[in-house]
Amino acid sequence: MTTPPHAAPATEADLFALFDRLGIAHRTTEHRPVFTVEEGADLKAQMPGGHSKNLFLKDKKGKLFLLCALGDSVIDLNAVSKVLSAGRFSFGSAERLMENLGVTPGSVTIFALINDPEQRVTLVLDEGFFAHDPVNFHPLRNDATTAISPADLLTFIRALGREPIRLRFDAEGQPSRIEPDAPPAHVQS
Repeated sequence: MTTPPHAAPATEADLFALFDRLGIAHRTTEHRPVFTVEEGADLKAQMPGGHSKNLFLKDKKGKLFLLCALGDSVIDLNAVSKVLSAGRFSFGSAERLMENLGVTPGSVTIFALINDPEQRVTLVLDEGFFAHDPVNFHPLRNDATTAISPADLLTFIRALGREPIRLRFDAEGQPSRIEPDAPPAHVQS
């Protein structure tokens, strides 16, 4: 089966224009490119709020997931796959990442959902974000970090016609699912 060609991926300017249309206050800090949470630890120490790690995953059935968690969260991916009733996870390829979210490895971010209007990628969100203000993600490139409020994060997600699967992780990385209608901790939505 051939995938139809997609429009060019959204740019950072497109993302910020969407934020502006939605009334989402945002602040972006430029920095050196970072490819892992560990690489950016010194940069994050200078920026307030919750910082993210974003995992682009594929299960053995071919279903795609974007797991967005606090950078210091321990995550047991086998346990996550069981909670989601998904097949065993592996990391999605660079080609699949570009095709579905329009970003390159190292630039994976929740904001890349702007490039998935068909909702081929299932969003899984760490409930821990809602205890931080602001929350920080790459703006479609890995040499900058954009901060928004956790309430505005939900505004962004919902403006894309999505509702995330919310998980809470314990200290060992074991996930528990948050009921879809439960209000996020610490956030007025």
